[in-house]
Amino acid sequence: MKKSQEEHLENQDIEIRLLVEAIYQKYGYDFRNYSQAHVKRRILNRFQQSGLQNISEMTHKALYDIRFVNEILMDLSINVTEMFRDPSFYLALRQSVLPVLRASPFVKIWHAGCSSGEEVFSMAILLKEEGLLQKTQIYATDFNPHIIHHARKASYPVSRIKEFTVGYQKAGGKRSFSSYYTARDETATLHESLLKNIVFATHNLVTDSVFAEVNLVVCRNVLIYFDRQLQDKVIRLFLDSLSDGGFLCLGSKENLQFSAHYEEFEPVVEKERIYIKRFSS
Repeated sequence: MKKSQEEHLENQDIEIRLLVEAIYQKYGYDFRNYSQAHVKRRILNRFQQSGLQNISEMTHKALYDIRFVNEILMDLSINVTEMFRDPSFYLALRQSVLPVLRASPFVKIWHAGCSSGEEVFSMAILLKEEGLLQKTQIYATDFNPHIIHHARKASYPVSRIKEFTVGYQKAGGKRSFSSYYTARDETATLHESLLKNIVFATHNLVTDSVFAEVNLVVCRNVLIYFDRQLQDKVIRLFLDSLSDGGFLCLGSKENLQFSAHYEEFEPVVEKERIYIKRFSS
């Protein structure tokens, strides 16, 4: 019985790898170097909802049903986010990064893996309060076009406003958070002034090249879903995208300590995973 169970799990892992390979070959979305545990968990969850007999049937359906593929892409997207998530990080940005950026005539920021936009708009509010938004261009990217479409709307359930407000206050907010949105029925929509300097676009960290030369890259809680090889590849991409003296911000459970590119950065606020790119010699 035990051997039969082990064989089943082994076959299941093979089927999942074949599904991931099929999605890459057919649609160009590459999850082959994502954390295997993350991919397996999300695919098995989709399988349980699909009514199909096995993972191989999922592969067949994915090859011929784009709507089903889009469901899988949503499953594999990293959508756990909120405005002013980890408020101490935003406080550190106010105190240690934005004063440096203030000296630049023009600022470019790349939010990589922006999901549904909450953290992008958090940055916009921060820049507005520090008098930097007008001279800043924010590029917000994600591999999933459906997520990007949602982010562009800048609309969130009113039920989330309380948690957003608490985070904003802890992040050193200087106004009433209610001054940044308009509530109607069950939806809160952020003011147009926060969107003017934001460009939303699709970009795949796994398969695409340098997006732009920027002063600051924010990619928080994305690398934890990649294996070590892919993490190093993406950090190399960030390194090539940053100007000398540019900043890289990672998530609370991520760091550069074991990266092949560790020596090319130095910590600014290590506790908040904020680093600066060393100047070229």
